[in-house]
Amino acid sequence: MGLMSFISGIIKPATELVDELHTSEEEKLSLRAKLMEIENQLQLKILEYETKLMQAQKDVITAESTGQSWMQRNWRPITMLTFLVLVVCDSFGFLKFRLADEAWTLLQIGLGGYVVGRSAEKIVPQVMKKNSSDAKG
Repeated sequence: MGLMSFISGIIKPATELVDELHTSEEEKLSLRAKLMEIENQLQLKILEYETKLMQAQKDVITAESTGQSWMQRNWRPITMLTFLVLVVCDSFGFLKFRLADEAWTLLQIGLGGYVVGRSAEKIVPQVMKKNSSDAKG
């Protein structure tokens, strides 16, 4: 369950409760509007947090890729190539042993982290640029 659906799951019962109140339709609409405003503010805060998180991840990857050391710049690609070799060897039965379930889990986490990190590196600057232009406008 994503964080956004979690927030909606919290707000929805409150909105349904408003429908059951014995008040005027105008008061119900006012309460619903306030609940929707709270939900929107929560979602905005979550998006801001996720943007900052992606920016931090981007900064780490950028620092690694522009680092002074050859190993610092290349450890991620080397790791992913090693995983690729292990997967190919395991798939074709070239290994004396089969990769354990934990190795596949580690591979999924590593590949996911690598892809997310690379995506964040490309997306976050655009998001930040848009946010700064929206704040000005």
